[in-house]
Amino acid sequence: MPWPETVEALIVAQDALGCATPEPWIVTPAPLALGGCFVCFPRGMRGRGGKGDPGWAAAVVLREGTLVAQAIFEGTAGAAYEPGLLALREGQLLEGAVRAAGAVPDVLLVDATGRDHPRRAGLALHLGAILGVPTVGVTHRPLVATGSWPSGAALEAAPLVLGDEVVGAWLRTRAGTRPLAVHAAWRTDPDKAVACVIAALGGRRTPEPVRLARTLAREARVRARDRPFESSA
Repeated sequence: MPWPETVEALIVAQDALGCATPEPWIVTPAPLALGGCFVCFPRGMRGRGGKGDPGWAAAVVLREGTLVAQAIFEGTAGAAYEPGLLALREGQLLEGAVRAAGAVPDVLLVDATGRDHPRRAGLALHLGAILGVPTVGVTHRPLVATGSWPSGAALEAAPLVLGDEVVGAWLRTRAGTRPLAVHAAWRTDPDKAVACVIAALGGRRTPEPVRLARTLAREARVRARDRPFESSA
């Protein structure tokens, strides 16, 4: 399945993915291989950035807290940032990083939404369909879903609702801190999404696979300042 290259093609793909009914992910009792991915762009960009911006994507895989795979992928943004159309800008970069890591995670945590999307197919869901890997979205806020915050206690969750569908949850990963928005995505439901994020926390506010991928991507961006940009795409 190739990534769409136009807004019109992406909307068609999202409509199809939002209506798809893939087999639900069955969580195995063995320790999960937890993946995470993240992409960043040059600091100080004006506005929403543009097509062709250099980007640095990173992916990691952890098992029982041990890093078993990691990769950096450099490329360019496929489009400017537009809410609901993030796949055009970041999809190919994130796919490149995950494939470069080599190890296939049991579930992949993505800095993007999933079912919380006008067409029920945010980037986290789309990436999972492309890779054939169950995915969970983790963001700082919902895209279009709504819901009240949970209590101030650690690991308390409250539903995020879009229309008449629960598409994710607010999850307070640390007592007294702002909760994260956790999104059901490819082959995952809200309960499984929350359970995966809790399993991946490692004592931190941000799930460890996403935090490590974010650090790797930002370090790659810093190193790139000292050399000409070379795309690995």
